[in-house]
Amino acid sequence: MAWGMTTEPNSTAPIATPVSGAPLRLFNSLTRTVEVFTPVHPGEARVYTCGPTVYNYPHIGNMRAYVFADTLGRVLSFKGYALRHVINITDVGHLTDDADAGEDKMEKMARQQAQSIWDIARHYTQAYWADIDALHIRQPYKWSIATDYVPQMIEFAKAIADTHCYELPSGLYFDVSTVADYGRLARAATDEGEGRIEAVEGKRHAADFAIWRKTPDGEKRQMEWDSPWGKGAPGWHLECSVMSRELLGLPFDIHTGGIDHREIHHPNEIAQNQAITGCGSLDCAEHSGARMWMHNNFLIDRSGKMSKSSGEFLRVQLLIDKGFHPLGYRMMCLQAHYRSELEFSWDNLAAALTRLKRMILAVSPLRDVVAAPEVNHPKLTPLLERFDAALSDDLNTAVALTVLDEAITTKKVPAEQKRALIERMDAVMGFGLLALNREELRIHPKDATITEAEIEAALARRKEARAAKDFAASDAIRDELATKSVDVMDGDPLGWEWKLQG
Repeated sequence: MAWGMTTEPNSTAPIATPVSGAPLRLFNSLTRTVEVFTPVHPGEARVYTCGPTVYNYPHIGNMRAYVFADTLGRVLSFKGYALRHVINITDVGHLTDDADAGEDKMEKMARQQAQSIWDIARHYTQAYWADIDALHIRQPYKWSIATDYVPQMIEFAKAIADTHCYELPSGLYFDVSTVADYGRLARAATDEGEGRIEAVEGKRHAADFAIWRKTPDGEKRQMEWDSPWGKGAPGWHLECSVMSRELLGLPFDIHTGGIDHREIHHPNEIAQNQAITGCGSLDCAEHSGARMWMHNNFLIDRSGKMSKSSGEFLRVQLLIDKGFHPLGYRMMCLQAHYRSELEFSWDNLAAALTRLKRMILAVSPLRDVVAAPEVNHPKLTPLLERFDAALSDDLNTAVALTVLDEAITTKKVPAEQKRALIERMDAVMGFGLLALNREELRIHPKDATITEAEIEAALARRKEARAAKDFAASDAIRDELATKSVDVMDGDPLGWEWKLQG
């Protein structure tokens, strides 16, 4: 099997088009089965990912969802599909309780920081995009900003209000009894599974949710709009139904998000999608708005620092400040299956970073090699087929990484063929192996009192002392570095030479 070569483009075009390959099989959370991916539009994959609410920095558990969605997109590109991937930015409407209770997260943070809500949204959106870049997550086809679509949200709500909604003094509410199979995605009975929503006087059912939230009498929000139901703001659940419909059409192929969205947010999206299209039973998955719903599992942090209320919570910048390259976290995510829980620890992160370092060292001789136009060497094409088979098996990145390791260590093959193979595999893994160097991945905490230049100068003096067999001077330099938390790694097979202890 020959695999055509392309460079990695933006997410609207395929990375590589295999002549043949294994059928792509993905787990659909709605049906709880693994299904063969069949696009709504031949040759094209349309994906919607629930993005962040930009009231605070995302923690690394949040970012696992975007590494997963990026990996899905890269695999779809690898399989030859033109990818149309939309990620939303929620800058209004998300309450402090995901179950449609409490106050608007954006309004609350703006009040706490005595800033404009627009400034809050701008700051945290930029911070989120910085994390996207640090983790080598590709830019989507479209970043959809919720406040850009409020007129469409109002029209959507008007279209379903008479049949599916009712009005209360606090807003317009969706009656979940008006659609078939409500809550099937969560596999929960309405009253028990979705009933942890805060009670609102006049609601018909515990699971009914706000489509439009009226501004209370005597109050003025920083973000509010006129509507047929009074001045106010859209509900969080409405936003994603409207933006996915506007940008991808209904039905589209795949909707992704963290597993926490599976219980309330996504069932409410599905209900709205059923209402706007007049569709019936979810026995036909397309009636949900997307043919497939995919969810990544939780990142488990036993230190208790995942919560954003914990002060120095675990975010990508904290990893960087402690001296860890963020791609070490990407490696840690890909070493586990997206549907399994993943435990975070600094030791696990360090081990993932070491694996990435080994890969970078091993591919370094290929940096200046011009890749072959296709992979057709008899020792290499089976590796690419196994790599494809692993990814086609519900994105089994853990197995795909072992095949990548094997490809990197394969000997006695033409360098240009090996470079072509690594490029294709790395385009899916998203590391950029051939562009990284070992210096970038050294552990160097932000609060270190010694610079890398000073360390390198000391190591150069030590090297001269050892060459002159002045081992007393060599040991003295090593001990001096140790007092400044620099661990000199003599005999390190990775050739990293030193690291700073955080």
